[in-house]
Amino acid sequence: MAFDALTTATAGLRVTQSQIGVVSQNIANVGTVGYVRRTLTPITTGPGNAGVASGTIARAIDAAALKQLRSETSGAAYTSTMAGIRGQLDALYGRPGDSSALDGMFNGFTRSLQSLAANPTSTAARNTVVSAASGLATTIANAANGVQALRSGLEAGLASDTGDANTLLGQLAKLNARLSATPKSDVSRPDLEDQRDQALNGLSALMDINATTLPDGSVSVLTGSGATLLDYENAATLSFSSRGTLSAQALYSDDPSQSGVGTIVATTPGGGKIDLIATGAIRSGSMAAAVELRDTVLPQAQRQLDDLAAGLARALSDRAATGTAPTDGTKGALDIDLTGLSAGNAVTLTVQDGGVQRNLILMPFTGTPPDSVPAGLTDDAEATVIPFRLPGSGEGAPATMAAALSDALGGGYDVAAAEGGAGAVRITGTGSASLLAASASVTQVSSATDIKGGKTQIPLFVDGKAATLFTGSFEGGSQLTGFAQRIGVNPAVAGNAASLVGITGSGTSTGDATRPQALYDALTTTPRTFSSASGIGGIDAPTRSSVAEFVQGVISVQGSAAAAAQDLDEGQSIALSTAQGRFASTSGVSIDEEMSNLIALQQAFTANARVLTAARDMLDTLMRI
Repeated sequence: MAFDALTTATAGLRVTQSQIGVVSQNIANVGTVGYVRRTLTPITTGPGNAGVASGTIARAIDAAALKQLRSETSGAAYTSTMAGIRGQLDALYGRPGDSSALDGMFNGFTRSLQSLAANPTSTAARNTVVSAASGLATTIANAANGVQALRSGLEAGLASDTGDANTLLGQLAKLNARLSATPKSDVSRPDLEDQRDQALNGLSALMDINATTLPDGSVSVLTGSGATLLDYENAATLSFSSRGTLSAQALYSDDPSQSGVGTIVATTPGGGKIDLIATGAIRSGSMAAAVELRDTVLPQAQRQLDDLAAGLARALSDRAATGTAPTDGTKGALDIDLTGLSAGNAVTLTVQDGGVQRNLILMPFTGTPPDSVPAGLTDDAEATVIPFRLPGSGEGAPATMAAALSDALGGGYDVAAAEGGAGAVRITGTGSASLLAASASVTQVSSATDIKGGKTQIPLFVDGKAATLFTGSFEGGSQLTGFAQRIGVNPAVAGNAASLVGITGSGTSTGDATRPQALYDALTTTPRTFSSASGIGGIDAPTRSSVAEFVQGVISVQGSAAAAAQDLDEGQSIALSTAQGRFASTSGVSIDEEMSNLIALQQAFTANARVLTAARDMLDTLMRI
């Protein structure tokens, strides 16, 4: 019996000493990122299970809490990235109401027109209009440049994140190999498992993943959509085709040959390739947010600024043409004066066919029309776009506007000359579609130097350093795309500020307030059509508003989006904190709990030592008999 007691006490001391070592390791790693609390549960041995031995050191892991933590980590990385960029985007427009903000610069420009209308003979008032116009153009261009800078930053960030994801997948592949070769009883195994989970947590911040732990301790990793990234020791290789600095024309396309931005391709060990962006494989994490911002949010912000710049320029140089019912009582027809229609001055016909209302956009060209014009680059992204060649614009061109429109529309419509200018036409629906409305914005000046006409319109804002007249043309590409970055004040007007009030043939000042008042009204009260692609009035239909109202709409939409993104990020941060707390409650190290365990183990060590002492004394006594 004395020998049994001696053996049991000795084994108990060894086990207790091992447990104290585990507790000490836990205490030493309080605050260590990725460290999971260790436990050691003794096992019984010997005849009748009377003995005790050290078991395997295991981690106190809660798989469900860990899965939730990874999910919330992905969500938090997504909302944080969205909120950060949304906030920077909102800041590009300035603080609403400030004189240097977008709305402040626009209001300053319209006030300068009011002042000039009140005192048209004032040279100072004319110069103030030119200066205010220049400041407004610069503000719009700076905001648009800022949008593209954000997109370029996201492009660089995606390249960096792709490299980080590759590194983590490589680490996981190596850890899989080591874990599958390491016995579960090996004391180094928990450290390898910590490293594995830490790598998975890092990967989950980049993208949403599903990680499955296999019996040998290795993991397989898939994206949230099911694309395999890691299978045992076989990791996919991620590559990013960075395009560097992005421009307004650099847009995403699922056709690699047409895309102006980089995409993420996963190459499997077998050589297969998966475009993770085209397939929608990445749905959360910082990479998903970066893709959404680069390809959707910021291009729409650019479109808003382009539409604003275009509206600003054309409100001052165009007249609104609206279809009216014929005075002779002809049914199902509309008369519209398109005299002076230039390339890019789209004619919109609203028709109803079978109870469905839709828009036909007739897009004029001076050269050979392209096969198609993207509807998203017009006022209505859902419209049917029909290119047509303007009359008299080259050999074989139609002789009249009526002939040009008739050729473009084909059957179902009759187009004839109407009373009015040379371009006045009557459009009659002869098929199943009923013609409800017709409209166009017709440029009234022939060139950027046409500033001395007898009409109120003037090309105050022009396109680029070459001072090209802005008409919305698609000759050689969309003139609208990137216009916000190119908008500037017409040098011809800046060099002859008297043209702001002089609408006579001589271009000299007559003290006439007609032109500045007309320009003011064109910006503040005259409704214009703005594209559904801008997202101001909704994504399904164009919006009708004045330029002034559109400015306020842009600022309001971006401010609301930034606030909503910030609120969502704050909510997600709370969810992440909750998940971290849940995980820490079962897998983290608590000093109080470990110190309590240490005291209990010290007491157990003392008890075993006493038993050992008693057994020794008993053996000594027996030996002396």
